[in-house]
Formats: sequence, C-alpha cells, structure tokens
Amino acid sequence: MATKAVHVSDVPHLDHVTENTASFAAYATRLPTEVDVSKFGDDSPKFVVIGHRGHGMNMLHSADRRMKAFKENSILSFNNAAKHSVDYIEFDVQVTKDDVAIIFHDNFILHQEHGAIIETRVTDLTLDEFFSYGPQREADKEGKTLVRKVNGKVVGWHVESDDHSCTLQEAFEKVNPKLGFNIELKFDDDVVYEEDHLVHVLQVILKVVYEHAEDRPIIFSSFQPDAALIMKKLQQKYPVYFLTNGGNELYDDVRRNSLEEAKKVAVGGGLDGIVSEVKGIFRNPSAAREIKESNLSLLTYGKLNNFPETVHVQHLMGIDGVIVDLVEEITRAVDEMNMRKGVGDVKGESGCGIELSFLLNLISQVIQH
Repeated sequence: MATKAVHVSDVPHLDHVTENTASFAAYATRLPTEVDVSKFGDDSPKFVVIGHRGHGMNMLHSADRRMKAFKENSILSFNNAAKHSVDYIEFDVQVTKDDVAIIFHDNFILHQEHGAIIETRVTDLTLDEFFSYGPQREADKEGKTLVRKVNGKVVGWHVESDDHSCTLQEAFEKVNPKLGFNIELKFDDDVVYEEDHLVHVLQVILKVVYEHAEDRPIIFSSFQPDAALIMKKLQQKYPVYFLTNGGNELYDDVRRNSLEEAKKVAVGGGLDGIVSEVKGIFRNPSAAREIKESNLSLLTYGKLNNFPETVHVQHLMGIDGVIVDLVEEITRAVDEMNMRKGVGDVKGESGCGIELSFLLNLISQVIQH
C-alpha cells in the first residue's frame, strides 16, 4: 500500500525562508552554485505552458480571486484557458462504476445533506450518480450541494463561474481543438490496485482517446508508477510521463520518493518523461540534469510555478515546460521571455549563473505569497 507519510523537513524550502532580508540574501547567495543554469543548455524546443486543471485549480480557502474564477476540471475552465497562449491543459481522469471516463480530481466527492457531510468514492458512482452533484445541465434541476475538504475543514465549493461536471469524451468534443491534453491517470495513493484492474481502467480511457483525439496532442501522466508503465505497454502513439513529488513527501512505494527513483522508473519502463514538483528540481538540480541527459523530457508542477521568476529560472535550466494555475499571467510572462530571448540573458558577474538581485526578487515574491 502506498500510504502518504510525513513531509521531508531536512532540506531547505524556498517558501520557508521568512525571517528577514538578510536571511533572503544569505539563502540566495547559495543558489547560483545549487542552481547553475550555465550547466544546462538553452537549445531546447519550445518551452511549454500547461494549464493546471484547465484555467487553474480551485483554492477555496484562498483570498486570491484568481484561484476561484472558474470551476476546475470543467469545459468552462478549459475553454477559458484556451483564450491565452497555453499549449496544453492538464486534467484528472477517473473511470466510473459503469465504465465511463470522467474528469474529476478528488478521490472522494462530498456533498451536504440535512446538515451532514456525505462522502462517496468517485469510482463507486455510476455516470448518472456522478452528474447528480453540483450544477446541472438542465436549468430546472438542482444538483447535490458540493463541498470540499481543505486542510481538514469542510468548505463550500463556491467559484465565480461555475459549470457542470464532464466526461473525457465531452472534453474532446467541446474544448478548443488547438489545446493539447495532458491526461493525468488518477488513482488513490492509499489503494493497492491489481494489474487487471489497472489494465481495464486504462483501456476504457484509451478507447475514448483513440475514438476522439484526432490530431490533438496528448500526454499521459500518473503518480501511480504501475499505471504509467502499463499505459506505455498498451500503446506507443502518445508519450507517457511519470509524476513525482521529487522527494517532498515520502511513500511506502520507494519509486515515488525521489527524482533518482523516478528516473529509474522512466528509463526502465521506456517512458517519455517525468513531471516533478518544482521544489524537487530546485533542491536537486543535478538529478534534473541527469534526467535530461537520459533523453527524458522534464516538466514541473507546484505553487512556485505561479511566479514568473521561478518559471524563468527553469527555462534557463533547460526544463521543458511548467504546469501552472495562473494561466493568464504565466503565459504572458513566457511570451515576453521568448521575445527577450537572446537580447540579454540574466547573468552574474562571472558570466554564468543568475544575478543575485534576480534571485532576491524571486525569493521575496515567494515569501509574500
């Protein structure tokens, strides 16, 4: 069983440097040697921006209205992401009890009824039962009130622009065809899956993709290493990436506990790339370099990707792309970065690395949020 355990606390966290400006400077002076962009090439293909759950995940406890603008993992969110220069949208696919591929992130769906919170595993629902939650397609129907657990507290799932749930097939049919799909194959960390079950679920998803993808670019990814490996065996047409926390959290399955282990999984299974939590990359840039040298693509996700400075650093490091929540802001920043390319890269006095002032600005931006 891959049970989530404690957070790793014996390595520095960019967003934990909070004491004062002097500590910012002390921390930043170490970064050029840890994140030495001069050792990474800048001749990579187009730097890819991927919208997280569409236009961005819903952070219902956040005071930032941008994190609650559109219902995540919805057609509305996907098509609003398409209004910006995003290359892909990322979303989570599960399979219902009656074998329909649906788009929803959480393992359990929660609703409030007569003051009580009722929790049901998504994959135990039929499609009709799944559609009975939240906004309905028919104007005269009212769905079950959706709520969500945030840091152990139940909160209402309120966003500025709501939308009903959708299937994977509907996404292919209704989402702007210019957008690529990064399909996360979603499984529960706390469940041990038999191979036959994984194969069945993946075949249900693949059937929809084969029938409806046409020329749309597709990437598959999964935190479940066996699911990623099986998907690569089931098909060779679309790239498959292994998702990893990069060592930020520890699991019983050692394959999930570091970038080094992720590389072993990817290389050994013939996968096409790795998607890492961005903090894992900043803490272990040498592993990131080794991943690239193994001819694997490398993408990142995480809250730090909502800052243009950290995205810029990753571009200089040779990372292939980022998954972001603030689609409008980051796509604009990347467009500007591409226009500036070659005009004057950020360098230190030695001609390599990054200016200290740039790193100080990066860290201070992170601390403020």
